Amino acid sequence: MRTFAADTWHLYLRYMRNTLRLPIWIAVTLVQPVIWLFLYGQLFRRIVELPGFGEVTYIQHLTPGVVIMTAMFGSAWSGMSMIRDLDEGIMDRLLSTTVHRGAIISARVMHASFTVLVQSMIILLMGLALGARIDGGVTGVVAIIILALLLGASFSAISNGIALLARREETLIAVVNFFGLPLVFLSTAFIAADLMPGWIRSVSEFNPVNWAILGSRSAMLGEDWMLVLQYSGLLLAFVLVCSYFATLAFRVYQRAS
Repeated sequence: MRTFAADTWHLYLRYMRNTLRLPIWIAVTLVQPVIWLFLYGQLFRRIVELPGFGEVTYIQHLTPGVVIMTAMFGSAWSGMSMIRDLDEGIMDRLLSTTVHRGAIISARVMHASFTVLVQSMIILLMGLALGARIDGGVTGVVAIIILALLLGASFSAISNGIALLARREETLIAVVNFFGLPLVFLSTAFIAADLMPGWIRSVSEFNPVNWAILGSRSAMLGEDWMLVLQYSGLLLAFVLVCSYFATLAFRVYQRAS
């Protein structure tokens, strides 16, 4: 266990150094969330007047959704660095050392989680500047960030697993683009559940992205903390499943190498 923790930490520092050399990457990934908050927040601000919407302002409804969407999309591209390491032979060099095999995946998940942490805090500040309120206080902020981290860790593990199996950037890009937006629109990110078509509302109950959004929204409003714990538990289980998938993908890669 000590070797696993130490190797994870050292590999995590390697990925962090790469990020700090190009910090513009975090800023670039915030461009789309800024567009969602500013443009969508203004374009659909009167939608809250529809019966059954529930929120006082649309920015209040939208902010937790944007936090979670950013966590999902940012982490879903985590496998791109894995593919670069495969192409450049870095992975083969790592496997020729005594580094703990589990640390190779866990360090990447930790790195993706750090990016999610920074982005979530920035988006929450933007939402506050635009008029959103976090009635849950500091506890609500912590809960939102934890939910975003859990979702981000899940999609980072999935992304790295796909990268190990496909070993091609084109395949990973196709998978992320194919599943990314449908998962967002099959959630309550933009619209209240009561205003969704029945079949979408039913599907959204099994959507991990929606679990994180609903939990974050409850934490932001400071309501129904048991619901926050329930969705946190579901996301934790999802993290374990995704981590197991990444582990199996790594074993497949090792056997094929």
